[in-house]
Amino acid sequence: MHELVEFAVEKALELGADYAEARFEEKNGTSLAMKNGSPEGLEVLADRGIGVRVLVGGGMGFASTNVLTKESVAEGVKRAVKLAKAASRVRNEPIRFSEENFHEVYYEVKMRKDFRDVSPEEKLELLRKIEEEVKATGVNVPMRYLSYSDQVWHKIIANSDGAFIESIIPRVSIMYNLVVFENSQMEQAPFVQRAFSGGLELIEKDEPWEWAVKDVQALKKLIYEGKKPPEGKVDLVISPEVAGIAVHESVGHPYEADRIFGREAAQAGESFVKPDMLGERIGSEVVTVIDDPTIPNSWGFYLYDDEGVKARPRYLIRDGIITEFLTNREYAYKLGQHSNAAARAINYNREPIVRMANTYLAPGDHSFEELIEDVKLGVYMVSFNEWNIDDRRYQQRYIGREAYLIENGEIKHPVRRPILEITTRALWSSVDAVGKEVAFYPGTCGKGEPGQGVPVWMGGAHARLRDIPLRRP
Repeated sequence: MHELVEFAVEKALELGADYAEARFEEKNGTSLAMKNGSPEGLEVLADRGIGVRVLVGGGMGFASTNVLTKESVAEGVKRAVKLAKAASRVRNEPIRFSEENFHEVYYEVKMRKDFRDVSPEEKLELLRKIEEEVKATGVNVPMRYLSYSDQVWHKIIANSDGAFIESIIPRVSIMYNLVVFENSQMEQAPFVQRAFSGGLELIEKDEPWEWAVKDVQALKKLIYEGKKPPEGKVDLVISPEVAGIAVHESVGHPYEADRIFGREAAQAGESFVKPDMLGERIGSEVVTVIDDPTIPNSWGFYLYDDEGVKARPRYLIRDGIITEFLTNREYAYKLGQHSNAAARAINYNREPIVRMANTYLAPGDHSFEELIEDVKLGVYMVSFNEWNIDDRRYQQRYIGREAYLIENGEIKHPVRRPILEITTRALWSSVDAVGKEVAFYPGTCGKGEPGQGVPVWMGGAHARLRDIPLRRP
């Protein structure tokens, strides 16, 4: 495959491309599911191919093939060059890429327990463990959908600017959807996921069955003890899970440079952020939001992006100030910057576009006890069932799943579905304290046309929001 990738780049240059890149991707893995204790079959994934992207005269073209011969790759290169030439004739502004320092690198995420050496029966036992532990609670859980998946992602990326990056990243995940029915009432934990880059040992260490038991017990307690939440302006303490969805939706997405410049307007939406907002205050001094692909074993892990640029932590907000957007080479050039390695594609047959990786609210210096000790009346939102945000990523709504009343510095009884409706600026401006500990939660971030769902982590520290509006369902 090394020779075929290099051949694709060389062929594009022969055909008149000003720039060329080729990306080989191979994915192999398995997935299993169980519904109400019964296995639902085994799926085996085996997919590979090469995608080629070129610039010709300021136009861009992309093509791919899963027939891995020189003849087929050459035809794909010809299609990409032809598309780029056609695009150059209709574009008002030529596409240019930022200048970057490129490397020749091989990197691999090692597995202590290689899931490729583990039988499907043993993998299914992980789901049976969740099933058994949930049943052992004695709670009525009539709907239990559990799934397991693993994949090894092998990539080889080369471009005409000197990059040659090869990587092997294994990814492993367990997901569950549990419905609790007690006292003629129903509550659910919809599609909770635990996921990592690495071997099966990471899932075993994480003990997803313990997470499932905790969710079931919290839902039962909500049914029997849950009361209405307070309404009006109160204090709110949000968990790393809730902070994670908030930073992902109201910071990560609107800071994607392609969205800022309008490319995503008809697909994933627009952004309230404008290029001249760099340096503008968007939150309080305790708010720092980071997107970091390099966190070891993270679900969104990579060390080089799909344009071959070396990855690093991206400080989207630092001390309440907008400091950086997520960029690839095209939008970095527009901003007069270097790319910060946010170009990602979900497969060989998709173009790399600007994406998040692991986005989180950076830790502060408060313990959890300090966050709640002087809250006279408030809510602690531990998890959420629903969220909504507008296309500009400014008006948003979060509905709590597990949540508790805070009264005079103490956590009291559960409250049902507290609703936070707030603007992005008001949300981050109301944060007056952030906790010390960070936790992460996996997700699949959708964007692009055709759609691309990439693995990401969302999370951060606990945070306290002062005097914000909560309402009831």
